[in-house]
Amino acid sequence: MSRFFVSTVSITTLLLLQLSACSKPEQATQAAGAPPEVEVIAVQTADIPAEVELPGRVEAYRIAEVRARVSGIVSKRLYQEGQAVKAGTPLFTLNPEQLQASKLEADAELARTEANLVNANDKLQRYQALIGDQSVSQRDYRAAQAEAQLAKAEVAAAQAKLNRAKLDVGYANVTSPIDGVARRALVTEGALVGKDEATHMTTVEQINPVYVNFSQSSSEVFALRKALRDGQLKGSNGQLQIALILPDGSTYANTGKLSFSDVSVNQTTDSVVMRAIFENPQQELMPGAYVRLNIRQATNPHAILIPRDALMRDQFSSRVWVVNSKSELESREVQTGRVLDKQWVIEQGLQAGEQVVVTNASTQTAGIKVTPKLLKTNAPALSKVAP
Repeated sequence: MSRFFVSTVSITTLLLLQLSACSKPEQATQAAGAPPEVEVIAVQTADIPAEVELPGRVEAYRIAEVRARVSGIVSKRLYQEGQAVKAGTPLFTLNPEQLQASKLEADAELARTEANLVNANDKLQRYQALIGDQSVSQRDYRAAQAEAQLAKAEVAAAQAKLNRAKLDVGYANVTSPIDGVARRALVTEGALVGKDEATHMTTVEQINPVYVNFSQSSSEVFALRKALRDGQLKGSNGQLQIALILPDGSTYANTGKLSFSDVSVNQTTDSVVMRAIFENPQQELMPGAYVRLNIRQATNPHAILIPRDALMRDQFSSRVWVVNSKSELESREVQTGRVLDKQWVIEQGLQAGEQVVVTNASTQTAGIKVTPKLLKTNAPALSKVAP
């Protein structure tokens, strides 16, 4: 009886082992046949700025070359180089002795012509009294009238000469024509200025605000206008948002605004010249410095952003994996723009609603069936760059 029981147990154990061995390949076959799971995102459109970065050069808002208006010897410099000055601030003085002598001469000339005018008017009055009884001839009377008019003209000329002499004496004090910063002096005490030319003595520059001159290629300008006209981009109502990037890579605190855009293309550079204006209260921006401008020219209302890891790039193309309607992987060539918030801007190749693989893109195989695992939308990332 015990032998029979042992044999029965052995047979039962053998059958269980055989069944277990058969079930494992079957389970493995079922597991191997399940489509692999991939993480995807649903493509969405968002409003993102259409920006361009261009080089520019800072220029003073106003530049005044201070020149000698009269001839003379520089007697003193009255300002410190680099000093902020107001309009009318004296910068140099010239030796006024010769100018004052000319003024005295003009005074004397005016007195002489006024005396001649008194005599001419007295003579004309006497002739007027005598012409009635023909005590003087008509010819003499007309000559007296001409003498009086000539004397009056000489007085006017002498007065003008005196006024000019007074101006010349005033020009001995060379003043700033505008508010700004006076640069280094180009003449020293003892120098003869204004002889045969208006000598350049210094320059005053207004640097708050400042201009930044830049240019954009005509092809980019035409493409932008066409995109705005076709509705691919939305305009900014003429108010461009202009940020200035300093030489050290930092962003200038104040934003600028477009103050001028040329109406024609420069034939030498094939570009359109533009100018922006920036407030410069701390004088951080120095005329002549090279900077870069980040200009938001419009908004793309149909832009698509995908994570950087979802894109595969080589020297020939840029591609992503798309899960098609059959749940199969499809390699899709796309056209990329710039990177925003660690995401690529896709300009062509994707449509809203399509599913893009975002993980392990380099290890996927075209045509295989997959089980897409939809991740949360990337709307928060899009909101960071939306205007």
